[in-house]
Parts: sequence; structure tokens; C-alpha cells
Amino acid sequence: MAKQNSDKPDLTPFDGPAGGWGSVRSLAEILPREKVSPEALRELVRQNKPTGFQCVSCAWPKPVNNHPVEFCEEGAKATAWELTTLRTTPEFFEQHTLTELRTWRDYDLEQHGRLTHPLRYDAQSDKYVAVSWDEAFREIGVELKQLAPPSVVFYSSGRTSLEASYMYGLMARMFGNQNLPDSSNMCHESTSVGLKAAIGVPVGTTQLKDFELCDAILFFGQNVGSNSPRMLHDLRSARKRGVEIITFNPLRERGLERFTDPQNPFEMATLRETNISTQYHQVKAGGDIAAMMAIAKFLVEWDDEAKANGDAPVLDHSFIEQHTSGFEEFLAAVRAADWAAILRESGLSKDELEQSARIYAKSKAVLAIYGMGLTQHVKGVENVRMVVNLLLMRGNIGKPGAGPTPVRGHSNVQGQRTVGITEKTELVPVDKLAEQYGFSPPRTKGLDTVESCRGVIDGSVKAFIALGGNFLRAVPETKAMEAAWTNLRVSVQVATKLNRNHLFPGAVTYLLPCLGRIESDMQATGAQAVSVEDSTSCIHGSKGKAQPASPHLLSEPAIVAGIANQILSPNPKVDWDAWVADYSTIRDAIEETYPLVFPDFNKRMFQPGGFWKGNKAAERIWLTKTGKAEFLVPSGLSATGFDDAAGRYRLMTLRSNDQFNTTIYGYHDRFRGVKGTRDVLFMNSDDIARDGLREGQIVALESDAGDGITRVREGLIVMPYSIPQGCLGAYYPECNVLMPVEHFAEESHVPAAKSVPVRIRV
Repeated sequence: MAKQNSDKPDLTPFDGPAGGWGSVRSLAEILPREKVSPEALRELVRQNKPTGFQCVSCAWPKPVNNHPVEFCEEGAKATAWELTTLRTTPEFFEQHTLTELRTWRDYDLEQHGRLTHPLRYDAQSDKYVAVSWDEAFREIGVELKQLAPPSVVFYSSGRTSLEASYMYGLMARMFGNQNLPDSSNMCHESTSVGLKAAIGVPVGTTQLKDFELCDAILFFGQNVGSNSPRMLHDLRSARKRGVEIITFNPLRERGLERFTDPQNPFEMATLRETNISTQYHQVKAGGDIAAMMAIAKFLVEWDDEAKANGDAPVLDHSFIEQHTSGFEEFLAAVRAADWAAILRESGLSKDELEQSARIYAKSKAVLAIYGMGLTQHVKGVENVRMVVNLLLMRGNIGKPGAGPTPVRGHSNVQGQRTVGITEKTELVPVDKLAEQYGFSPPRTKGLDTVESCRGVIDGSVKAFIALGGNFLRAVPETKAMEAAWTNLRVSVQVATKLNRNHLFPGAVTYLLPCLGRIESDMQATGAQAVSVEDSTSCIHGSKGKAQPASPHLLSEPAIVAGIANQILSPNPKVDWDAWVADYSTIRDAIEETYPLVFPDFNKRMFQPGGFWKGNKAAERIWLTKTGKAEFLVPSGLSATGFDDAAGRYRLMTLRSNDQFNTTIYGYHDRFRGVKGTRDVLFMNSDDIARDGLREGQIVALESDAGDGITRVREGLIVMPYSIPQGCLGAYYPECNVLMPVEHFAEESHVPAAKSVPVRIRV
């Protein structure tokens, strides 16, 4: 196994741009490490192409006119990770107990390779042993039917296809609950709640073509270079047109600074770079509401001056009057906002904030792009609502080149919600499901991620079925969750590779290996295709052609059907096996349930650029309580949900350039200058000096939640970094151990991982 961590890590700052030769070298390192076959290398050419397969990592949209190469560094890593020739076989588990494997690092577990056989945990030997699929499905069915439906959780990862997600949500509801937490609960649920309340839709209103029509971009809390590098091409093109990009982000991130296009021979040969951000404001973690309030305050002041002087207004009063509600209350709050408090909470100067406001005031079409740097705070929903407030002030929703543009994470996390993966009854056409399938769907709200964690800890959750993901590693309260997980009666994990969640068994535990999206999926009627939805609400078909990692793998739809056939009574209106035989029939069923979203689904699924499912707010039709877009007065200027105190820091958990969510591809966070370790604490140099620390010193972080529970992350190397004073950065998911399960965004229940109260312990 290739060793990635080092006893002597290299913490040398990186001077290069995002993309460029650094990306090429990164791919040259991972492809041979994964022992990727020539066939798999050919699959890269099909990545993100019409009639090809959709990337298994991020959800950034695909252009109508694709480039010869449509994958980025991170996407190629994800493909290599899935198409590795390394294998984790039953023989591997004969040699290793779960107790031993719990001492392995996340990277080492997944790096061992693809799972090849269905497995059952044997408590006597503390090992997984191979079983038949029939045996697995039969026992899972026997066990689940003995449990009360409210005690069973059906979790799904954001990479699960529309087809499998639809089947999974239907199975859960027919079983008798809506306990359907998913990846969205951990990241953009604040978007779903905030945008739904503000403009009547739970998703962004823009499409990829809007990048060609905007004249300014406001960019908040998203690390494009590591999390969605293909977006850099769209940002680069915008900059070439002279578009101003105003960035608010606590850390200096290379992808938001400079980019060399690896697909441009001239740039590669001459080392030419494109500067991405025209202004870069290092707002404090949780300080975005204050920064946006400052922009709003400048706009109001300038609008007052324009009115007094008889000049053209700065605010779009016609739009505000015709299309919005609550403006007068918001206007009063803006006027009353105190400049001293704004500057203190944002960590920015008045001049910096005025510069950004002037760009916004003169621009006619503005995109507001944001990520989890806004959503993962206690006031995460208010962050999203403030983005909408700013856009509404100048009519920047529902016109070309303008609107909120949340950057979703996993490749189908948004699409899962579209086809029913949600705990909320109001988001699902339950009456239509009742008519279509002849059953009475549950109406009681189900468990979300935070509520599922509470249920595991207090024992009310008895069974956990996971369609992908690494739930136990992704959620807060690591130690309590790991301890409680072994009290589950049933744990079923569907996966492609071994991860840490699989090492904490319940009384009855199955590990079920599935096909990856890139692999050929042969069913009774032939080769099958699946579909996903990107961040801009476009639906794409995806067809794998690679040789499956093992002949013993089943597809996700087949696994869902196998479980459904065991836990549900026969229903003449649902033929699970027929659906598995021909996925087009699943899409027909989806179209019947959601006729306005999926008309002619099968005919359109391979349309270049995807087919747009539509968006009423983009048409300035507001599906809100008032029938108008809603302004919101924020409850305060800080999104952290806790007060500052002497010695207390705001910790942001971060992903590296060498990971996707909980999957660790390696130990090289190139852009931040970290190689050979993930045990790093990014600190402001003045904070290091003030606390009497030194570069390279080993320290610990401890939770400062004030709830009497000790939570500690030890062994962190102090590293000076460009980060605001009072803020710290350290890697996710290792620092989840510091987060209380009750530290979440109000209304949305998203874990507040971008401002965690901690103290440094020497």
C-alpha cells in the first residue's frame, strides 16, 4: 500500500496557481498508485460528456458544447479511486479484525481497494465473512420487520442516482416512515430552507449560460480550487470578459486567486495565469451577515443621495415594489445597523466594504455564488437570506446573468430531493404516491441527520440502512456516535470501498458492495443508464462502461429492490424486479409522479448540457406565503451563534486538495502547502505570537461548547496561514470530534462546522 502520511511532513508554502502543471503532476501520481488499467484511462475521455458518465464527485454543471477533456483534477482522482484495480476481498477480512482496522487511517481503509463480496459481521471472530446475496436480503428482511418503523433510518449519499433514490424513498415510505436523512442535511439544507422561504424554490435560480451574461460576481465561502475545479473555467471566461469577482472568504484559497487552464497549451507553455478575484476580502468566520449588511447600508445611503440630487436610483424600486415583501422592515434595520459593530463582526475595514459595494451598485447583472462557508453556521439560514436580500435590492433575481448560485457538493445531492429523499412531507407529492401505488404514505415528519444522531445516541433508533456514504465519520459528536452505534440492532451499509463507519457493527451488520456509476450495469434487458441533477437543476444521463470490480456486485437499484422485496408486502402496482430489469421503467414512474419536472424523461436524459427542470423564481413567480419574494431582517450581525470570549477561537473545518467529503485521496493539500500530514492547525501569525506558541509546535484543540462534555483533538501542528485573527482552520472529518451534535444551524439543522467554539490546549 502506498504510504502517504509522513513522520516529517513538508509544510512549504505553494507559489503556483490552481490548475496548471500542479494538476498534471497530481494526476501523474494518483493514477499509477491506483494501478488504473488502460481501459479505465480511456473512461476519462467519456467523463461528463453526453452519452458518457457523470462525474462521481462534484455537481458542477456540464456545458452544452463540451471540451475535448471535461474532467478536472478532483474528478479524475474520483474516477481513479473508483476504477482502481486494488481489491478488498473476503481473504483480507480473514486476516484483520474490526478492532485492528479501527486503528487504521481513513486513507488506508479506502486505499486497500474495492469491495468484492457481500459480507456479514461475525461477532465471535470480530471479522466480516462472505455471504450470499439471498442470505443477506433474507436476514435483513427478518430483522427489519421485527422493528417499529419509526425506529429505522434510511440514509442515502449524494452520489446515489435519481433512479435508486426514487426507489429508496418509496421503499422507506411503504415501510412506514420518512426517516430519510441525506447528505444535504449536512451541507446545503440551509439553502433549501432559506431560498424556499425567500423566493419560493429551494434551489438556485441560475444556469451555466448566466456566467456569459453577468457583469459581476459576489463569491462567498466556497473553495473552488479544491471542491469544484471545473467552475474555474467559467470564472476564467468571466474574467476574460472583464467581469468583476468580489470574494468574501476567511482563508486565502489559491483557486480564488490565480488559475492556469490545463487545457490551454499556450497558458501551460508560458505559465500564463488568470487572476480570478478582483477583490478578496478575508471576512471573519461567521462575519458574512455583517459584510452583506455593510453593502446594503452603502446602497441605501447612495440611493438616498441619488434621490436628493435627482439622479438615477441605486435600488431597483420598481422591482422591490412589484415583486417583494418586507422591504420597509429590512430598510429600517439597515439604517439602524451600527458601523462599529459591522466592522467588528466582519473583520473588514469600511474602505474594503465600500469598494465591494461600489462594484455591486454599478453592475447590471450579478451572480451570488456561495458554498458551505455560508450554510454551516448556527445562523446559516440567515446567511442565505442575506444573500437574497442583497440580490432583491437591485432586482438581481429572475433576469439573465443574475441570481443566487449555491454550489452543491455531491454529484446528485440536489437531485435526491427532487425525487423524494426528504424527511419533510410538504416536499413530497404524497397524495400522488398514494394514488400511483395504492398505499397510505406516512405524513409524520421523519428524522433528519441531527435527529438521527440523537436517536442513535439515546437508543430510539434501532436500525440504520445506509445507501452509500460514511455517515458515522461525516457527522458531529464522533466519540458518542461511535460508542452508541454498536447498540444498534441492525446496521446495513451499501458501499464501494471500506470506510470507518463499517468498523462499528451493530448486533446484525451487513456490508453490501455495489457497482460504481462508471461501471457497466447489465440487467435483464441489457446495459442500463442512470441520471443525476447538477447544481443548476439540469438533469443528465450517465452510462458506465468499465468492467465491474467484481462479478459479485449488485447495482444500487438491485440492492434497494432486494431489500424492498423482503420488508414489504407484495403490491401489484410496484414490481421492484421489473424496475431493476429496465431502468427506463423507473424513469417512467418518476415522470408519472413528477410530470411537470420530468416530461419526456427517457427521451431527454442525454441532451447535451442536460435538460433544465425549470424554476419559478427564475420567471419571477414567487411560490411564497405572500406571493412575493421575501426580505428578512437578520437577528444579528454574527452567524456563529456564540459570543466571543478570551481564549475562544472560531474553528472552521476544511477539506484539502486531496479529498472529497470524507474520502481522503492522499496527504497532499498542495494549495495550502501541506504534504505528508492532515494533523495541521492553520493560525494567524499574530494569534500564534499572542498565545506564546511557535510554528511547528504540537497542540490540541478542545471544545468550548459549555455543555460539560470533554471533546479533544490532539496532535495538531501549528502552521501560520493567511486567516483572520480569532479564527482557526483544521481538517474535516478528523475535527468532527470537537463538534456537539447540538451545534447546528437554526431551522435547517445543518452541523455548524464553519464556526465551532474551541480553545487551544498546549
